[in-house]
Amino acid sequence: MISLVIPVYNEEKNLRPLMERITAAMAPLGRPYEVIFIDDGSRDSSLEILKDLASRPEVRVVELTRNYGQHAAILAGFSVCRGEIVVTLDADLQNPPEEIPRLVGVMEEGAYDVVGTIRKHRRDSLLRIVPSRIVNRIASRITGVAMSDWGCMLRAYRRPVVERMVACHEHATFIPALATVFGKRVTEIEVAHEERHGGVSSYPLGRLVNLQFDLVASFSDLPMKALMYGGVAMSFLGVCFGVFLAVARLVYGAVWAAQGVFTLFAVLFVFVGLQFFALGVIGEYIGRIYREVRRRPEFVIERIHGDGEGTGP
Repeated sequence: MISLVIPVYNEEKNLRPLMERITAAMAPLGRPYEVIFIDDGSRDSSLEILKDLASRPEVRVVELTRNYGQHAAILAGFSVCRGEIVVTLDADLQNPPEEIPRLVGVMEEGAYDVVGTIRKHRRDSLLRIVPSRIVNRIASRITGVAMSDWGCMLRAYRRPVVERMVACHEHATFIPALATVFGKRVTEIEVAHEERHGGVSSYPLGRLVNLQFDLVASFSDLPMKALMYGGVAMSFLGVCFGVFLAVARLVYGAVWAAQGVFTLFAVLFVFVGLQFFALGVIGEYIGRIYREVRRRPEFVIERIHGDGEGTGP
């Protein structure tokens, strides 16, 4: 069986066209599949539409108690899916469902654990593309896996990888990067990218920044090391500058030293700023430790709609 896991947040205009295109795309495969929609606390009529779609034998709808975020919603879908191959995609139709058979074919031909995708001819604005490229470079550096597009959610996973991700119980995780921890054979292919069919994006620039920090903090201690080495470097420069001021005062006298008062204030402000920045980063890590220690669930399922028997031969 193939499981399609689709997080939904305020996508009322896209759900019915998405289901129609999924049905048409999966029919030529001639194999059983299920479609799992996860309603991530939608405030429009998305849940009502999903309940109507749940009357189909291949559809199940996971209703969460509130909005937990895209990656937590995907984990909720992973926790109930039954397919040997699990495909994730967004509900805004920017990820064409027609590409799903290609992902499944590549995964089975190459015996891959994870198949990522590269969005060809992206239809996003420059304000989305530039931050996405920054995330891609940092993610590749942190994970050690050279992938070109970490932001595209149209991806395929083997069931063992999915089960290991669900068993992690990590908060503020980044699904594509977490999958590379458990997947031995990883590849990516080019796929088409389309304009959003309807509605507005629920992933503004602020969420991309938060996602970037989640990625760094969840998979690397790079900020801590950067602060440590930066602190050592700044301390060394401070000592050198202090020696320079002392020698200059002896050579040029107290008048010259008085003229350097503002320079001393500037150096003081730099050190104070670094201290506050360091405290902020350390506090963020401590906050994450606190959230992990509390062991609160990453998501809470209100109920599951539909029998989900699946469809196909």
